[in-house]
Amino acid sequence: MEKKYHFLRTKANSLRKIIIEMLAKAKSGHTGGSLSSTEIITCLYFEVLKHDPKNPQWPDRDRFHLSKGHCCPALYAALALSGYFPLKELDNLRKLGSLLQGHPDRRTPGIEVASGSLGQGLSVSLGMALAAKIDLKNYRVYCLMGDGESQEGNIWEAAMAAAHFKLDNLCGIVDYNHFQIDGRTEEIMNLEPLMNKWESFGWHVIQCDGHNVEELLEAFAEAKTVKLKPTVIIAHTVKGKGISFMEHVVDFHGRSPTEKEKEIALRELEEIEKDEEAL
Repeated sequence: MEKKYHFLRTKANSLRKIIIEMLAKAKSGHTGGSLSSTEIITCLYFEVLKHDPKNPQWPDRDRFHLSKGHCCPALYAALALSGYFPLKELDNLRKLGSLLQGHPDRRTPGIEVASGSLGQGLSVSLGMALAAKIDLKNYRVYCLMGDGESQEGNIWEAAMAAAHFKLDNLCGIVDYNHFQIDGRTEEIMNLEPLMNKWESFGWHVIQCDGHNVEELLEAFAEAKTVKLKPTVIIAHTVKGKGISFMEHVVDFHGRSPTEKEKEIALRELEEIEKDEEAL
């Protein structure tokens, strides 16, 4: 098992390097939340999801929906490393007419549905999960939400509906990094007690360290065992994770690194990679 964890930690570090390079080249984009969700997306695409990059529309694939669409650099990196499109396409992030827009859309191989208008992703995902039940399909649906967007009413309407329809094939994940574009979530609109809220809406709740691949895999495995109710994983994360001067810094919610910051960040990630290889 440790070999698997090592692989996933190394892959997550590769995603982080790609994210930094992409955003610096584009000179715009959302850095902090992309970095906070890296291990979550890594575990999904390289261990948990049932998917086929050579056949993105495979009917029996699991579905993943990035509700917090502004953090698409992490998703794009995972899709490219999985083989959905060539790595060189990553150079075109946020360019007019490219496959990789500032928010995901269905022109990009591997993207299920456009996202970016916050608060709507869980509704879309419960629709996919309900369709699977109606069609007697066994695929699962995963929806990654931000903590800031969890302040929106549409999330809780969807939460109520998913529990009503007993959608045990639906797994929500909250990237709980405690920051949104205007500051700390606790100061803008406090979400706590978040676990109790989800439980009161009829969900099975799991909490874990969103940067610990072992805990994440255990959480996803537990979610698969739950019957007659949806599951939400509250993943406790760090905004800007992996880059010392970006961690817990709200400024990096909605801006890209400069060239100088890119070089410093990449050096830090190289050191993390060396430490991982030494284990």
